[in-house]
Amino acid sequence: MPTVAILGASTNRSKFGNKALRAFRANGFTVVPINPREAEVEGEKAYASVLDYPGAIDEASVYLPPAIGLAAMDQLKAKGVPVVWLNPGADGPDVVARARALGLDTRVACSILGIGDSPGRY
Repeated sequence: MPTVAILGASTNRSKFGNKALRAFRANGFTVVPINPREAEVEGEKAYASVLDYPGAIDEASVYLPPAIGLAAMDQLKAKGVPVVWLNPGADGPDVVARARALGLDTRVACSILGIGDSPGRY
């Protein structure tokens, strides 16, 4: 199954950065939490950046404020992550423009719905 990085993964189960991690995992994805302030999220080792993860990443689901997400787009490109989901709240115009300018397959939508699941289940 594909590996997905959750940028903004949270230990708070009411936040979408946590719901997405659980939804992707429940749908068979390998999940990689990205959060510089956490050692682990939902039992998964967390990384400060996608650049710190040693393996390949197939997709990224972003739950970062646009000011932080903008720099993350360059990290995703450097890591070779081809697909990026910019979820509501993380989809500022500058972030979308940067992701597209870098040639990332940019999906401006809720990633949980995108994989055929519902955030309300988590």
